[in-house]
This record gives sequence, C-alpha cells and structure tokens, in this order.
Amino acid sequence: MKGTAPAHREYFKVRYRDTDAQGHLYFANYLVFADEAAGTYMSSLGFGWSDPAKTPCLVFTVNINIDYLDECRIEDTVRAEVGYGRLGNSSAQLDFTLVDDSREQTLARGSIKQVFVDRETRRATPIPPALREAILARQPGLAGE
Repeated sequence: MKGTAPAHREYFKVRYRDTDAQGHLYFANYLVFADEAAGTYMSSLGFGWSDPAKTPCLVFTVNINIDYLDECRIEDTVRAEVGYGRLGNSSAQLDFTLVDDSREQTLARGSIKQVFVDRETRRATPIPPALREAILARQPGLAGE
C-alpha cells in the first residue's frame, strides 16, 4: 500500500471466542482478519477464490509476516486495510494493517506473499491478466514498479 489509501477496508467485531485466556484477541486471529479481508478484496477484483474450480489458477500463501503493535479486546472493532504492495510475474505481496477503529490505534501490520499456481502441474504460473488489470485499475501506483 506504500503510504497510499488502502485498496480495501473491512470491519470485524472481536467476539468472546476470538480472544485468549488473557482477554485479548488471540494472536492467530489477527491473521484470520487479514486473510478474510484479502479474500474479499480479491473477490471484488473478479477473482472468485472461494470456488477454486472456477478460478483460472490456484493461489498459495507461501509466507506471512506480521508485527503485533497493540492489543484489542472483546467488543472492539478491528478495521482491516489491505492492498497489494508488489506484483511480480507469478507472485504478489498483499500488505495489511489492522486498526482499532474507535481508538485509531494500529494493532498489527504485515504482508501475505501469494504465488499463483497452475492447478494441474502445481507449478507457478503468471498472474491471470484480468486479475492483474483489475489490481492495477484499483491501485494504479503499482504500474510503475
């Protein structure tokens, strides 16, 4: 997202079952929120990832990085902001920031590295042109990279 407005925002209410014994959001659930927002963003770009039989390829997550910066608790609203930070030939990096919406406090920040994979060979394949075009239309700043 490189200092620009996020390409996609989504909101999550922290439920009791999302928390750990210490009363704050369980660390893995930060990644769940980021991943769900990423999937919704991809769907909004026309890549219906939720039905792999209808996608032009598969998308494997090969690396996730996250920095935990603050905690949130039950009933807090988390704003997940996502957008691509890098597009390669067959891989992409999706950046995310999770924010406590009421306090405007950054909770976590990180990235998800995706590799686009041919469903038959299970080998890397170029990012589908329609998806690349949709990303660049939503995030024109990536075109110069």
